[in-house]
Amino acid sequence: MVVLIVLLVCEVLFALCAGQYSISIPDVVGIITSKFFAVEQTWSPTASNIVFSVRLPRIVGSLLVGAALALSGASYQGVFKNPLVSPDLLGVSSGACVGASLAILWGFASFGIQAMAFIFGIATVAMTVTIPKFLRNNSMTMMVLSGVIVSGIMVSLLGMIKYLADPETQLASITYWQLGSLTKVTPGDLAAIFPVILVSAGVILAIRWRVNILSLGENEARSLGVNTGLIRDIIILCATLLTACSVCICGTIGWVGLVIPHVSRMLSGPDNVESMPVCVVLGAIFMLLIDTAARLLTTLELPLGILTGLIGAPFFMFILLKQRSNLT
Repeated sequence: MVVLIVLLVCEVLFALCAGQYSISIPDVVGIITSKFFAVEQTWSPTASNIVFSVRLPRIVGSLLVGAALALSGASYQGVFKNPLVSPDLLGVSSGACVGASLAILWGFASFGIQAMAFIFGIATVAMTVTIPKFLRNNSMTMMVLSGVIVSGIMVSLLGMIKYLADPETQLASITYWQLGSLTKVTPGDLAAIFPVILVSAGVILAIRWRVNILSLGENEARSLGVNTGLIRDIIILCATLLTACSVCICGTIGWVGLVIPHVSRMLSGPDNVESMPVCVVLGAIFMLLIDTAARLLTTLELPLGILTGLIGAPFFMFILLKQRSNLT
């Protein structure tokens, strides 16, 4: 954890310095500390404006999104006892895409798009959880199948929205939002999602030792006095809120919640008490790396979803090759 935190701090400093307008490390440190202490100004007002208005909100946003998606993925994988589960298992990402696309189609502003994405993401998960109760089958398999059904419906609705959208303006915005980007993140957006992410992550980390008990199986967990249904619902709710908050401010970003939990378990072992905090820091490091690369690689900023797929898919293949003996 110490090594990872030092790496994260170095990465944040690099992200604050790097860009089309380069700023030196002493100036960045001075700009940040000048908000708390009296420091002699050796930098231009432009540099200060870039740090606080442009780069710092993106960096904080990428840290929150990466940590939230990684912890959400680790929680889902622990609860469903499946290492191939990702944060959009219950349809939250597809529902958020429908909500955001509708908002773009109706001409909503940025806040309206984010609000619609969050509302539809939560509503989709509510539909997914309701189906097993309606069928009187609360097994994990039925819940996963319900997620597949609801996601299929949302994908069809999204296709209809794209068909109705203006191909010159609205369709491009919908497509770009789906690919993921932090370019329009503002301090107001971060203030809106930070309390939800903080509380949800805090709850999961506080009861993460119970995820170990859930992984033993339903009967074994009950024999140890654990209310499996309540604990499972709490973790699923908190993980869904983490995913919904991330999707509503930056769009759909894949592979983070699938790959990072595997890496954290490789570093710290299968115990969720140790691996989940590592997963949070690793997710923040990975997402900030992706966002910084998206800004610096080309003159036109690349969508985050493209880079996470290009990096995450081969890396996940490497993990499978390393662990192929355990998968047979």
